[in-house]
Amino acid sequence: MKLGIITTPDAAGIRWARDMGVDAAEFCLNVGVDLDAVIARKDEILNALQETGLVMGSIGRWGPDRICADGLCRDELANERKLLALCRDLHCPVYVTGCNMVEGLSFYQNCTLAIEYLSELMQTAEEYGVKVCTYNCHWNSFLDCDPAWTVVHGHLPALGIKYDPSHAFAGGRDYLAETQAWGHRFYHVHLKGSLYAAGQHIDDPPAGMDCTNWGAFMAMLYQKGYNGVLSVEPHSATWQGRLGEAGIRYTVDYFKRFLLA
Repeated sequence: MKLGIITTPDAAGIRWARDMGVDAAEFCLNVGVDLDAVIARKDEILNALQETGLVMGSIGRWGPDRICADGLCRDELANERKLLALCRDLHCPVYVTGCNMVEGLSFYQNCTLAIEYLSELMQTAEEYGVKVCTYNCHWNSFLDCDPAWTVVHGHLPALGIKYDPSHAFAGGRDYLAETQAWGHRFYHVHLKGSLYAAGQHIDDPPAGMDCTNWGAFMAMLYQKGYNGVLSVEPHSATWQGRLGEAGIRYTVDYFKRFLLA
């Protein structure tokens, strides 16, 4: 396993990731991001990766609609194919996507459209040597847990999961049970803290300073043979500025103890 961190998609972001003490970078090029502007910085990013010795852990896109009542969102499929080409050019092994649910369609119809969309995306990804996985965040995606995993991922055996225990916390689910059932399909993992009291969400502090049993989670990842990137996701209004940077360094130091093989 390698430690990584979500950073900005430019040379400065790569150098900042190196300064945080990790080995991999992640770009989240979500809805609203100017994808062409990022792609135009491809050579700059590649040079920064070579300069720092970092690798790309994943590139992903959260939030857009991928399907609609009358079929696939072809413009978005084209966007994601551009990002798969960026993965290829930056030697990034994993691409993260999702799929919205269309109101008025049945669960079966939504799953069928999701499978059709992801099948086309994965065909391009295979040509580029990239693996596709879906995020377990509920941001405009219903592919965040079962029963969608059993239906969609069950039908697409090469489709993986980007897993973040904090989303199971938020949904009232058991992240260890989900990892036991689906950890063999994890292609990428986020490290984000979850702080709850009396069942209420308090904050998303640095991972390792929160309610997650990270030791048990890591033991299960080893048991499942996970060998991907553990990517730090700073995600708190409290932990900003100098405190935020100190929190990132705490998380990096904390998880280095778990990198045993």
